[in-house]
Amino acid sequence: MSARLVAGRSFAEWSSLGPENVKDIMDANLKIVSRLAEELAVRSQQVSAAVALLDDGATVPFISRYRKEVTGGLDDGQLRTLEERLRYLRELEERRGTVLASIDEQGKLTDALAAQIEAADTKQRLEDLYLPYKKKRRTKAQIAREAGLAPLAEALLADPDLDPETEAARYVRAAEGDTPAVEDAKAALDGAKQILMEQFSEDPDLVGQLRERLWSEGQLAARVMSGKEQEGAKFSDYFEHDEPFAKTPSHRALAMFRGRNEGVLSLAIRLPGEEEAEIHPAEVAIARHAEVALTGTRPATRWLKEVVRWTWRVKLYTHLETELMSRLRERAEREAIDVFAANLKDLLLAAPAGAKATLAIDPGLRTGCKVVVVDATGKYLEDTVIYPHAPQKRWDQSLATLAALVEKHEVALIAVGNGTASRETDKLAGELVKRVSRPVAKVMVSEAGASVYSASELAAREFPQLDVTVRGAISIARRLQDPLAELVKIEPKSIGVGQYQHDVSQVQLSRSLEAVIEDCVNAVGVELNTASSALLARVSGLNPTLAENIVAQRDAKGQFTSRRELLDVSRLGPKTFEQCAGFLRIMNGDNPLDASAVHPEAYAVVNRIAKRHQRDLAGVIGDSDFLKSLNPGDYVDDTFGVPTISDILKELDKPGRDPRPEFRAAQFRDGVETLKDLEPGMVLEGSVTNVTHFGAFVDIGVHQDGLVHISALSETFIEDPRQVVKAGDIVKVKVMEVDLERARIGLSMRMGDTPGEGSRGGERPSRRQRGGRDQNGQGKRDRNLAGGGLGALGEALEKARRQS
Repeated sequence: MSARLVAGRSFAEWSSLGPENVKDIMDANLKIVSRLAEELAVRSQQVSAAVALLDDGATVPFISRYRKEVTGGLDDGQLRTLEERLRYLRELEERRGTVLASIDEQGKLTDALAAQIEAADTKQRLEDLYLPYKKKRRTKAQIAREAGLAPLAEALLADPDLDPETEAARYVRAAEGDTPAVEDAKAALDGAKQILMEQFSEDPDLVGQLRERLWSEGQLAARVMSGKEQEGAKFSDYFEHDEPFAKTPSHRALAMFRGRNEGVLSLAIRLPGEEEAEIHPAEVAIARHAEVALTGTRPATRWLKEVVRWTWRVKLYTHLETELMSRLRERAEREAIDVFAANLKDLLLAAPAGAKATLAIDPGLRTGCKVVVVDATGKYLEDTVIYPHAPQKRWDQSLATLAALVEKHEVALIAVGNGTASRETDKLAGELVKRVSRPVAKVMVSEAGASVYSASELAAREFPQLDVTVRGAISIARRLQDPLAELVKIEPKSIGVGQYQHDVSQVQLSRSLEAVIEDCVNAVGVELNTASSALLARVSGLNPTLAENIVAQRDAKGQFTSRRELLDVSRLGPKTFEQCAGFLRIMNGDNPLDASAVHPEAYAVVNRIAKRHQRDLAGVIGDSDFLKSLNPGDYVDDTFGVPTISDILKELDKPGRDPRPEFRAAQFRDGVETLKDLEPGMVLEGSVTNVTHFGAFVDIGVHQDGLVHISALSETFIEDPRQVVKAGDIVKVKVMEVDLERARIGLSMRMGDTPGEGSRGGERPSRRQRGGRDQNGQGKRDRNLAGGGLGALGEALEKARRQS
């Protein structure tokens, strides 16, 4: 096995390959580490340490929290970037080895070419260099070379004063069986043309130059396919659309790609001035690179000009257009995935209402409203069905049923699902709050994904005797109590905070969302004795099998009283314990430190602090004044430095602290329940359900989310809506316009905006505020396709999709 071929492998794999490979392996590793250090603007030692930990099986949450001394304090964001780039660079090294070996086997690997391949810093550059040597089907150029026409091509390229017809005549077959085997001068010139076309189109420097010019200067041109005007009306804003290729926002790029996939749009890349120019700008670039004159009266000029023209039109344009369209799609997909990941993080880290008995109502009309009560820990207690709405209209009876449940189970929270008949049911809950004697709060809760969970295998195992509708109501109740603990049970793509999620790479999407969930779960921590197997499986070092084993032991032997008891769990060894222990909490256990984020490996540090100051452990924990008086440097040892000691002292000050914000719910205005109740100028409170590149969707309680375009989010110019809002935020918005026919609501967070003015309702923003977004009606286009690529599994996704 070539040493180069193993350059992309982990440290552990490298160590088994033998001393003969050590130099090449170390060189490749040093190259990767050096590049990562440069990209992250950190020291090489930090990168090497992080890579070693990752290769050893450590998770990003564990490294970022408990190995700060080792990595020099790299945070989880840096580590996630490092992890992703490490994967790419190792794949690059693997491919580099394959390319070098392939060219070497052909006997064509020169020192100069090897140096170029070694210097290639992207997969694209590597493939450009490999293209002339890549095994391919027999081409016309190869056939021409076999016919002996290469000298003709070289001669005409080198000396345009030669007459093509005269030179070609030298290569015409004189008699049967003679070589070269060409019938006439035309065939000879065609063969020579194919040779030069292939030579030009496989020149890596020329290809790279043209690629970057098309990317940086090109225009993305979208046109409607003939006869598709009515069928593709939803893409009408792109029927005659041009915009800078490299600056096309992800949501518009994905919309146009969808239009092309549906056969409605054609997409092309155009260079400025190409339609008016006598000679295409790309042809001029090819000629300049090949030192070919496109004008003049020299005998071979016209023929060479034709070679250049065919090189561009036949060989290079289609190839580069395909590449660059893929590049644009990949960039758009990355941005869409980033949006989804950011929204998911905000939703997972939304404020929990807390451990309180909760009554959940899943609204419905004909089939009634499903009602469920769960206790403070989320345990199912009771369910029923009420029929307060048409056609039964048993309002008073429904109120009596709900009031009895509230009193019986000492309910403190009422969760109303935001689906069909939600505002009518919210009104019912409002009357209930006034009727019962105990203090109860009502909250509207997103149902997105609840139906997916209720029909899942996990829900069936958890509640085998309950109907799927009851399981869905339980999910709504628990989501209010603790969004994170409940949402981890649902496929992230069903939660309803994505942008064109079904149009992007599902592998990349899943990888990104899994990382977000892992980071969120471990940032909050997990209560070992109450967590579901789905939540435990997201803890650092654990997996579904180990999570099930933990639950099984908990069910068989009772609650855990010490973190050390985890070592008794089947298949959970010391290495896994090291990864997971610090993120698992045990309330009222044998050791009070088990309820904190202090890792068991650092318990000795806390004991040393207590002993030095002649205090017991309980006297140290929570004594803020005492802990703030301590100098972390006084307790540094060979294992723990100042960063970790500082973290320990902060954790002892507020053990088990929850990083999530305080709970608050949007208060919808009474009497505003449908689109017909809305009037321009109304100022309402709502909850941000989704954030995209072009704005934010806000639930204002009328069964249809409104859109606050990016230009109406702030009084000052912003590049990214997330600079102002995030999913779950409670915001005040002004109604700017209501389109009943298309069920669209235009909103603004700028209270000074006046409805009826400007392209989206409200005062037209300044040029600086717009940042160019309103030119060519882009604000309107963003709205027309808002959510056009959002998934349909969750109710919130469906709401966003209907914006189109």
